[in-house]
Order: sequence, then C-alpha cells, then structure tokens
Amino acid sequence: MKILLVAATQFEIAPLLNYIGATSVSEGVLSAHTYKQHEIVILITGVGMVATAYYVGKNIGSKYDFAINAGICGSFNRNLDIGTVVDIVEDSFSELGAEDGDSFLSLSDLNLPGCITVKNPGSPFKNAVLDVLPKVNGITVNKVHGNESSIDKVAVKFHPIVESMEGGAFMFACKESGIPHAQIRSVSNYVERRNKSTWNIPLAIENLNKKLLDAIDAF
Repeated sequence: MKILLVAATQFEIAPLLNYIGATSVSEGVLSAHTYKQHEIVILITGVGMVATAYYVGKNIGSKYDFAINAGICGSFNRNLDIGTVVDIVEDSFSELGAEDGDSFLSLSDLNLPGCITVKNPGSPFKNAVLDVLPKVNGITVNKVHGNESSIDKVAVKFHPIVESMEGGAFMFACKESGIPHAQIRSVSNYVERRNKSTWNIPLAIENLNKKLLDAIDAF
C-alpha cells in the first residue's frame, strides 16, 4: 500500500520517523520510505491551513491508496483524557464568515458559496486500529481558542469536540481528490485560557505515534 503521511511539524511524528528511518525530512518536500510491505511518503506542511491546503493539494494527485493527517489537538470535551487519540470524521472552518457586532455569521448565514464543513466519506479499507478510534467532530482555526467568551460562542455554534490548525484543509484536499483518508490526532490540552502547566504534549505524541504505527501495521 502507498500511504501519504501528512503532519504540520516533524516534531509531532518524530517517534514514527525515527522508527522507519525517515529522520531527514524537509518541509514541503516529499520523502518516500519503505516500511514492511508499504511505501510511506512523508509530507511536512508547516503549521496552518493555508500551507496544508497548498502542499497536500499540490502533491496528492491520485497516486496514493490512503492518506493520514497526524498531529495533536486541543479538546473542548473534558471527558476525553489528555493523550486520547481520536479520529476526526467531520471538520468545520469555524472562522469563515463575518462579524456582526457580537454575532458571527457563517457563509451559510451570509448565503455565500463555499465549504464550511467537510466530512470524511469513509474508506474502503478495513483497519482494526483506525476503525475503533473514537469518532469526533472538530474545527480548524487560524487562532487557537484561549478566551472564555470566544470558546463559549464557538461551542454553541459548532459544538466541536476538538480543534486543530490544519485538519479541515487536509480533509478537503483529500475529499476533492478522491483519496481515502483519516485525520488522527491526540489530545495534548483542553481548550481554555492558555495554561501550559496543564498540557502534556509528550504523552500526546507518544500515544499518537503508537497508534499510527499500529494502524499502518493493520493495513
């Protein structure tokens, strides 16, 4: 199987890169590696939806059997423990729209065309690891939430479970290209006023990479 593995930063998938001997990857440059019976192509996009949309759209074509976006995320739901790995199956661009005083108007509110929410149509491939991950919805943002008022507003409008800065862009590019895909993220923190003392990025990365390797082995 030929798999495209996309991450915003090398840091987030460093354990997997070390394991398969892919330690010299560069941002925006495809790096192909053989792992067991698979060809794993690594793409580091840089942070944010613009870079992700460009590099994934430029490189995905129709030459991959499956694509995975891997990273960490913040969770709005405190029932998810820090370090929990989830599969984001629906992602919304929560900032796409206009302000009207204290209100936010989405594209649909404005009667404008465009993609607000992208859903994963599902994959023809069965995978014993990916198939049992918690399925959640998320939002993709340029500015991660750290203000109580804005957190409350986005929670009411979109009811997100998690947020990232790249996931929706990846899913949109894959869906438009017809490539089966999964957005897999591990919770590193809760969405609240910025408080790094409660984060656990090392645990999130450890758990994410364990699940990634297990998922690749399961194909």
